[in-house]
Amino acid sequence: MNELSSQEKRFRYDCAGKWYKGCVHIHTNLSDGRLTPDEVASFYAQGGYDFISFTDHRVPFVGDDSNKKWPLMVLDGIELDGVDDHGSLYHMVCLGGVENITKEMKLMEALESARSKGSFVIWAHPYASGNTVEDGIRHMFDGVEIYNSSADMVFGRGFSSYHWDATLLRQPNILAFATDDSHFEKGAPAEKGGWIMVNAPELSRKAIMNSIRKGNFYSSNGPAFKSIVIEEGNRIVAEMSPVVHTRLIGPWGGQKYKGAADGEPVTQVRFRLPDDWAFARIEIEDANGKIAWSNPLFL
Repeated sequence: MNELSSQEKRFRYDCAGKWYKGCVHIHTNLSDGRLTPDEVASFYAQGGYDFISFTDHRVPFVGDDSNKKWPLMVLDGIELDGVDDHGSLYHMVCLGGVENITKEMKLMEALESARSKGSFVIWAHPYASGNTVEDGIRHMFDGVEIYNSSADMVFGRGFSSYHWDATLLRQPNILAFATDDSHFEKGAPAEKGGWIMVNAPELSRKAIMNSIRKGNFYSSNGPAFKSIVIEEGNRIVAEMSPVVHTRLIGPWGGQKYKGAADGEPVTQVRFRLPDDWAFARIEIEDANGKIAWSNPLFL
């Protein structure tokens, strides 16, 4: 097998489907949110979202495939919180596999139950939680919140790119998520500030979860990727909404940069992948300082 076909086989993105917009960390009045599930679903449907997940604290949401009750698709979910066996405090978002979790369970018991049912487990807002990189590596999460809009707005600790990049050195397949973590608290703006765009063949719970597990999505709080592909010579080609900064980010400070020249925004970029990088990801930034993040480009 030649180098290109090997890289193509490992390349994560398949943009042949349609892009679907979703948020997978949201709270309702079933735990510490202010709005009802119906009100939350309407809020996101009116914002053009295709799917969400109700992730109330220690209250599992289990839906069905009909989606007739909601104006958009709702994935099964829950947020776990507590300390592990080392005394470290965590918040974890679980997608799927949450049906057997009860409020009485301690964190590790609930996590074991979720994983035994095939749950996809996301390390929630590690910067805001005061977690170290070792805290994340200890539990081998499937994903990490690189951006949490509520933590950014309220605490000024919404970005966790350091936690992600440092974890990628040891776990190069961990995926990144931008979320809202909405509680709809009085006095705080109810913004749609972080989301994922999933490329899937159809809008169904199975198809969306399959694409999430594969990492066939990107995260954003503003700009959009239109496609991410690999071409001959191990070059990555990304097309996007107009941005002013594009970055290929790799291990140990490795990076390549291309920016807007003479004020002309960038809508397409090509980067050749260094052969010795253990991982690579693309980050784009628009004129308003908003960012979108690809997942690690290779499985």
